[in-house]
Amino acid sequence: MAMAWGVTLTHGPVSVRPLRRRDAARWRYLRRTDAAWLAPWEATLPPGSEQPALSYASMIGGMRRRARRGQSLPFAVEHEGLMVGQVSVNGITWGSARWASIGYWVASSHAGRGITPLAVALVIDHLFGTMGLHRVEISARPENEASQRVIAKLGLTEVGLAPRYLHIAGGWRDHRVFQLLAEDVPGGLVARLTQQAPPAE
Repeated sequence: MAMAWGVTLTHGPVSVRPLRRRDAARWRYLRRTDAAWLAPWEATLPPGSEQPALSYASMIGGMRRRARRGQSLPFAVEHEGLMVGQVSVNGITWGSARWASIGYWVASSHAGRGITPLAVALVIDHLFGTMGLHRVEISARPENEASQRVIAKLGLTEVGLAPRYLHIAGGWRDHRVFQLLAEDVPGGLVARLTQQAPPAE
């Protein structure tokens, strides 16, 4: 599965590539600059977890170990060669299920420009085409209108509401759950997405 992760996927000015240790300074800058923008949607540890906050080095080390085992794929999102966000594939399950969940964020300076939907579409095509997964899932808080616009552009199907699904901002938060199946996009999700709208600028 290392080869399935160690790839760069590109369409126009948008690309996704493996998140690297040397991204630390840029990653910290983006997260610090957009702390207020990201905080309402970021997963947090519930009380009693007793787990200290991870440094970037510890975080990326754990992500890369899971990627080598085929359990997750941490991708940096770039626009015109500059890192502007992240797409993470988590909970990759093989056997008879062959599915995974996807999370993402983008810098506020680059939001609303079509970058995130295209980056996620690139990753989904990789999951379906190269890796042979059958289903992907994206969950979003009902209040997260920006994330739900991304999901709508990608054409995922809502499968239900998951009450108290994830601990965020100090409490257990409901999430809307959406899915896409490989047979839903036989020609690829990037192709479908870019036929609907012009590439990101």
